[in-house]
Amino acid sequence: MDAAAIRSCIVATLDADADVRRRAELELKRAEEQPIFTDILLDLIQSEPNVNLQLPTVIYLKNRVNRAWQRQEVYPNDSLIPDDAKARFRDRLLPILAGSQSLVRHQLVPILQRILHFDFPERWPTFMDFTIQLLNTNDAPSVLAGLQCLLAICRAYRFKSTEGENRLHFDKIIEASFPRLLVICGELVNQESDEAGEMLHIALKAYKHATWLELSDFLRQGPVNLGWCTIFLQTISKAIPASAMQEDPVERERHHWWKAKKWAYFNLNRLYIRHGNPSSIMEKSEEGQARFAKEFSAQVAPEILKHYLAEIEKWVSKTAWLSRPCLSYTIVFLDECIRPKEMWAHLKPHMTNLVTHFIFPVLCLDEEDVEKFEDEPEEYLHRKLNVYEEVSAPDVSATNFLVTLTKTRRKQTFEILKFINEVVNQYEQAPDDEKNHIAKEGALRMIGTLAPVILGKKSPIASQVEYFIVRYVFPDFTSSQGFLRARACDTVEKFEQLDFKEENNLLTIYRHILDCMADPKLPVRVTAALALQPLIRHDVIRTSMQQSIPTIMQQLLKLANECDIDALANVMEDFVEVFATELTPFAVALSEQLRDTYLRIIRELVENNDRREDADNEFGDFLDDKSITALGVLQTIGTLILTLESTPEVLLHIEGVLMPVIRITLENKLYDLYNEVFEIIDSCTFAAKMISPIMWQAFELIHTTFKAGAELYLEDMLPALDNFVQYGAPQLVQTPRYVEALFSMVGDMFNDSKVSGVDRICACKLAEAMMLSLRGHIDNCVHGFINMAMGVLSGPDVTIKSYKIHLMEMVINAIYYNPVLSLHILEANNWTNKFFSLWFGSMESFNRVHDKKLCIVGIIALLSLHADQVPQSVAVGWPRLLQGITILFKSLPSAMKNREEAMRDDFTLESGTYGYDDEDEEWNDDEASWNVEEEAGAEDTDGKDESTAYLEFLNEEAQRFGASEPDLSDEELGEDGVLLETPLDKLDPYAIFRDSLLKLQQEQPQFYASLTAHLSADEQGIITSVVQQADERAVIAQQLAASLGHEQANGTS
Repeated sequence: MDAAAIRSCIVATLDADADVRRRAELELKRAEEQPIFTDILLDLIQSEPNVNLQLPTVIYLKNRVNRAWQRQEVYPNDSLIPDDAKARFRDRLLPILAGSQSLVRHQLVPILQRILHFDFPERWPTFMDFTIQLLNTNDAPSVLAGLQCLLAICRAYRFKSTEGENRLHFDKIIEASFPRLLVICGELVNQESDEAGEMLHIALKAYKHATWLELSDFLRQGPVNLGWCTIFLQTISKAIPASAMQEDPVERERHHWWKAKKWAYFNLNRLYIRHGNPSSIMEKSEEGQARFAKEFSAQVAPEILKHYLAEIEKWVSKTAWLSRPCLSYTIVFLDECIRPKEMWAHLKPHMTNLVTHFIFPVLCLDEEDVEKFEDEPEEYLHRKLNVYEEVSAPDVSATNFLVTLTKTRRKQTFEILKFINEVVNQYEQAPDDEKNHIAKEGALRMIGTLAPVILGKKSPIASQVEYFIVRYVFPDFTSSQGFLRARACDTVEKFEQLDFKEENNLLTIYRHILDCMADPKLPVRVTAALALQPLIRHDVIRTSMQQSIPTIMQQLLKLANECDIDALANVMEDFVEVFATELTPFAVALSEQLRDTYLRIIRELVENNDRREDADNEFGDFLDDKSITALGVLQTIGTLILTLESTPEVLLHIEGVLMPVIRITLENKLYDLYNEVFEIIDSCTFAAKMISPIMWQAFELIHTTFKAGAELYLEDMLPALDNFVQYGAPQLVQTPRYVEALFSMVGDMFNDSKVSGVDRICACKLAEAMMLSLRGHIDNCVHGFINMAMGVLSGPDVTIKSYKIHLMEMVINAIYYNPVLSLHILEANNWTNKFFSLWFGSMESFNRVHDKKLCIVGIIALLSLHADQVPQSVAVGWPRLLQGITILFKSLPSAMKNREEAMRDDFTLESGTYGYDDEDEEWNDDEASWNVEEEAGAEDTDGKDESTAYLEFLNEEAQRFGASEPDLSDEELGEDGVLLETPLDKLDPYAIFRDSLLKLQQEQPQFYASLTAHLSADEQGIITSVVQQADERAVIAQQLAASLGHEQANGTS
């Protein structure tokens, strides 16, 4: 296909007729096979005068490069771009980038980034030479292209290791290009055009990526660092051109000049926080890093603070506007200045003004917040509740600042509380038509933020909180302003750990919260529901709730259907757990409502995913609000099922109710929700101890899901599958296709080369469950299981210890299942000697009770064979069976003790303590004073920096793990790794061994004598002891049975 035909096809892809578009796309797909296809597309981009045709051409080219520059798993059938075509592409790309219009250039940059990722520097050694040429021209478009090339290379290296060749190579790139970049920035920062703003934005972003992990020696040099910091400070102080001051604040923030300001703030913050703060430099850092930090904190950081304070003054006086990111970064820097004593000395004189005129207004609702409260309540809730998603929001930075300030400089708490008291008193005394509702809401938010500190140990203020809530918060429950009613609920929730002295105050809060749950405003209803949750801990509230819990649950379910707030699901889950008895009569109705809520959310989620045509999204599906809310609903359903274990008839009904939940999740491949769905199936089948016809439908869905590419979710499926095998054994025996389905799941795990050894452990466990529960019915499967396990064990040595143990246990299970069959299979493949050497050579590694029991019953099964059934290849070593069993019985008591301790640890719950135990919240005696006129310098010491200690710890751990290669899954071999019940749990190994030994002695005395002749005196003593213990256990069991029988007889007489 020639260039004209390809151009015609691209034109046709824009046609209104879907059939025409489809035919054109197929033609282009065929044309991709041509070696010069990418050359033709580049020609079109370069020569085509019509930008409306350039754009689809460059987008098609971008997709082609993404799929075919390097082999991609997701595009296995796409033909790769030939090497000679790649070479021509690389040579042409930068000149085309320099000559392209903005829209086309934005599509070329990701192409450049992709190629650099794979080809630089080995296959594109001239890239940096050409980039520096572009930067040194006097032509603005060429310089812009050079800046984008430099940004692309900095991006490519940002996450590369801080050591080794990568870093050395990148340091050379920085040294070669950044002096020119600094000169360019010096010219741009004094210009006013939008083009200059874009170029400065890109340049400052390149610096950001270049210093992301490490500051190179070149950039640490005093004059170089000073030059860059000067540029950043000039950028933040610059009066923004009128062209960047659009009416809409969101549009304003998108302008290049504001983005340049954002990255200037970011770079200054990053320089101080990561590289320039001595307290954040780890002890083992090199001398150059420590020296840089010392000089930076002494000379540069105070200058940064001075400039930031000047910008704050402009913002406070309303002579300058600041974008949300700029406000956030400003507050983050102030936050970082609280702990180091040198910076605290500079910051402290400004604290009162900063808190009252800057931090407080940032915390207060703005006009947009109030509008959203009224007109877009869901969006308002999303902003105010999902603080982790809003980490860049100025108000979130402000709350973090207050927390750091009051934890580190404790006496500042009194100054803040004085200010809060002034605000709430002014509000209280003002006439109704003059009350500042926004200020009152901000003051309550401020005091709520300080709740952990105010209620900390030895706090001198904690005793006055109840009075504050009664006087200043109670009236707001009935305020005319909806946002104040919501803030009243939130404040009560924030002080959830307060122990009220007056029971009536608690009951008043409870009544107010119930009233607010029926409020006409959605945010009030939601915050009331969230405030209700912590009140459960108070006995008087819990007793009051018992009467109205069905109504409360109805309100919560109604709320969950009005807005997708995941925190509401947590509230419901708590209520279901705490009020299980009260809710049991309504369990079926509740499960139906939870199901309907879940199905609604999932249908909306699926529709959203269908609309989101994001084929290039490298990160796959992500958890959005609806997914998180759906997850919470599933967890509530799971909790409800657990509370119904003692009512199997109710549970059976609920299984039918929940089947659509299971089906919609698995059929739509909602991987993020798989774990909870499999837990629901596990809970239903485990509680019932039988498999209903409905649950067999769930089994079929699990199998279909597994086969559709969910192999690596076998670990999540395993508890449910184990229940199907154990409790569904009678049906499995009658339904061979189900057995075949289970066997194929194990087989797939072993046949797929992408599945790791750790993941195959789950397959080993499933095979074990089948052999233990379906004894005598799955001979063909056993043959396959031995082949799978020995296929691995007879190959290269298995390095993961737990995987090796589980593979051996597959064969031991087969021996226990049918020793004659298993030995025949081993012999036929010449595996017998290999396996027995592995097994008995690893006897000490079978350290769990389960492992030891399995080995014991496996050996007993072998001892039950007649002498003529023992293969000649291992006949000489047969006496080692008894020696092996003595090792197992000798260590069994200590293993049982370990298991008891592990079980005790699992089921011992810490007593509920509602106080703040974190030492950060504890007040020292010298801090617990209302005298804020402290002696000069009394508070001017370094504040404790937990983050640095944490980084030191992580660094040490990384080095420790780097020095050795631990077994990644040794926890699988601890007692807490045995989470599944098995038929072995009910077996008494002592009695089984005694009976088999007596049988062997009676039926094959000569064989018995030949086996015992090889035992040492110690080993004979252990065997005698085991037999005695078996007898003693039998006597105790008889006495217990007789005692129970006697009690029952007396009870009925």
